[in-house]
Amino acid sequence: MNGITAGQFYLVYNAFSFTFATMAAATLFLWLGRSQVSPSYRTALTISGLVTAIAAYHYFRIFESWNGAYDIKDGVVTATGYAFNHAYRYVDWLLTVPLLLIELVLVMRLSSDETMSKSLSLGFAAALMIILGYPGEIAADNTTRAIWGTLSAIPFAYIMYQLFAGLGASIASQPVSVRDLIKKARLLTFASWGFYPIVYMIPYTNLGGGTVETGVQVGYTIADIIAKAGVGILIYIISVRKSALENNTSAVA
Repeated sequence: MNGITAGQFYLVYNAFSFTFATMAAATLFLWLGRSQVSPSYRTALTISGLVTAIAAYHYFRIFESWNGAYDIKDGVVTATGYAFNHAYRYVDWLLTVPLLLIELVLVMRLSSDETMSKSLSLGFAAALMIILGYPGEIAADNTTRAIWGTLSAIPFAYIMYQLFAGLGASIASQPVSVRDLIKKARLLTFASWGFYPIVYMIPYTNLGGGTVETGVQVGYTIADIIAKAGVGILIYIISVRKSALENNTSAVA
């Protein structure tokens, strides 16, 4: 984390601030939006709002940690001696990533047995993926980072297989008006999650320390906004449309 410029510092600083506001606003929207859907889908919106609420809290702590790790004066950035805490991000992911998959399963309103089975298997795989990725994130050398990153990719591959093969038949049984939206939510989840490994590998490049740190923090932040707030909005729209179909009313989303 040496060589952070003033521009890099403020880019990350503002990215964290923006994401905190985005997650907080998404939480309010999702929880207040529960009144717009039938009881069958309120749990999905509650969990979706819980994901963004947890993220908002951790982004506030990440913001504070970043601000505390550096001092900037006359355009010169110096380390304060307090290390930036990477653990906040991984604690957040350990809580929110399994919930992201569960909310997608819940909004599909599968049978009780299938909902429980898929929620448990996907939730466990997601937690394992995060746990295996953390030692590599804090590793001082790229070899160790690569080993743990490869191990983390195993449950990641399982999750992607389940999203596209395991849920394929279930998606086909969904109402026509929401089928494409569920596919988009699945694709958005895949796209945003696929961005995390790319960011994870930035330290393998020949970029300098400050550029690497900036790229990692901004990259993870963009992926979080898409995976949590973005998918959360899609979950809300799907819930509204399915509620309207079941209640024979006009959807407002």
